[in-house]
Amino acid sequence: MARIIIADDDEIVGEIARDALIAAGHGAGLVKDGAEALRVIKARRPDLVILDCNMPELSGVLLVQELRKMPDFADLPVMMLTGRRSERDEELARFAGANDYLKKPFDPDELVFRVEEMLGKA
Repeated sequence: MARIIIADDDEIVGEIARDALIAAGHGAGLVKDGAEALRVIKARRPDLVILDCNMPELSGVLLVQELRKMPDFADLPVMMLTGRRSERDEELARFAGANDYLKKPFDPDELVFRVEEMLGKA
């Protein structure tokens, strides 16, 4: 079981992702903005983080950039789960340090598969 933090200001999307991961046997928590996600991540390092690109206070892209600057979180697996659909948006997220990029709307089974792949369990 992995500990996963999901940061998404769209409550429904976040709940779908959380519920899919919990059903797959993982521990998953949901926060509504990037600043809260950073506080939670610093308080107790998760095994993986899922971030929306567009969030209040601190965007997912800025958050992953901040994480990559911190030695304790430089290797933390990060997936972007976002409505941004262009190749340029994906390039920017990956350049910032994201390990994976999944576009909304998403298939919950694909989310679980890709999370487990990132965790080395697929």
